[in-house]
Amino acid sequence: MIRFIDLFAGIGGMRLGFQQACHILGIESKCVLSSEIDKRAIETYKFNFDEQPTVDIREIALIPEFDFMLAGFPCQSFSYAGKQKGFGDTRGTLFFEIERLLRNYKPQGFLLENVRGLTTHDRGRTFQTIINSLEQLGYGIHYLLLNSSNFGVPQNRVRIYILGLLGKKPTITLSSDRGATDSHTFKKQLNQLSLFENNYSIVKVKHILEKKVAENYYLSQEFEQQLFDAVGGQFEKLHGVRLIDFRGGNSIHSWDLGIKGKCTKDERDFMDALISHRRHKEFGDRQDGKSLTIAQIKTFFNHENIENIIRSLINKKYLKEVNGRYNPVSGNMSFEVFKFLDPESISITLTSSDANKLGVIQNGRPRRITPRECARLQGFPDSYIIHPNDDAAYKQFGNAVSVPVITAVLTDFIKHNSLERISFGFEKKQALSAST
Repeated sequence: MIRFIDLFAGIGGMRLGFQQACHILGIESKCVLSSEIDKRAIETYKFNFDEQPTVDIREIALIPEFDFMLAGFPCQSFSYAGKQKGFGDTRGTLFFEIERLLRNYKPQGFLLENVRGLTTHDRGRTFQTIINSLEQLGYGIHYLLLNSSNFGVPQNRVRIYILGLLGKKPTITLSSDRGATDSHTFKKQLNQLSLFENNYSIVKVKHILEKKVAENYYLSQEFEQQLFDAVGGQFEKLHGVRLIDFRGGNSIHSWDLGIKGKCTKDERDFMDALISHRRHKEFGDRQDGKSLTIAQIKTFFNHENIENIIRSLINKKYLKEVNGRYNPVSGNMSFEVFKFLDPESISITLTSSDANKLGVIQNGRPRRITPRECARLQGFPDSYIIHPNDDAAYKQFGNAVSVPVITAVLTDFIKHNSLERISFGFEKKQALSAST
């Protein structure tokens, strides 16, 4: 039996993946402690594991002996600690609590999960601080950057997985693979075997959709009509389309939908040209572009009626003017859906803030994806109990791990590093102590 702890547990995705890995390998497992602070996440965890997590990791003083640690720890800034004490010191961060438990209990191994930006934060010094700290505790480290879309999960989600083994560097046969950069690239690469060489079945968004959903997941009649008009009644044109006001490309904007008032073709052409050209280097290096003067705008949109077009767009509040410079008024967060998923590809990365605003076209109608579909995008089984409050459920799955990736990583780790034999040795040691 492998005894493990589940820190920053969320709704238990890492635990579920760990238990699945042990089941595949025919090994018993037991969670001796779980920890989470979010009240609704704790409720969901209890629904599924019949266990009440300890509330705050900083209050954990004594834990039963354990063999393995799971921790999807928060990516807190290490900058302050670095400026004050030099890198290599993690005090003041929650990662320090992971160090504390590793130092005090010396489990045989661990898996830490985080966003891929951890590797580049503060020019890589944050990540190096973490690795140095773990190695100083006596652990050999191996890390992987993996995309969930390579593990039978229809979601473009790249995360870092840090594995540690006490006393030596772990043996891992998986290799880092960031996968397709977006849903369009994924579709292009479907016929390239190298993308799916891990033998996971190719799962697309269409495979995780519920056959029938409640009416409240469909869009308002007004918004549906606006979309209908924007695509000429052909809703399938929305596959893969983003609704956003400060990007071009495969996007629909508020002025295309007439959300603040219908626009003429000239007005739509003006706005499209503005959001496209204001990001050009000759106008500045700001990522989302800069405000432009009329003289600058005329270099790419020299319409004879430009003053009237600008005045009309300002009156409709699609455009704003400050000190003689013009910029779009961002309105993307007001859309009921900000991205329509392509059923023949993968989803964008789920996040806690906007999982509830992802859409699909199903049976000829646009709607939002459901919490169950979010769970499937993360590889949670249909037997998993979802929180009854939709807002909580969307947030939880946006924050969750992709279960099949955890299962694959831990199956590989346990299989090639003999954790079960080490754990059995621990049990034997405990039995001998009890008999003396």
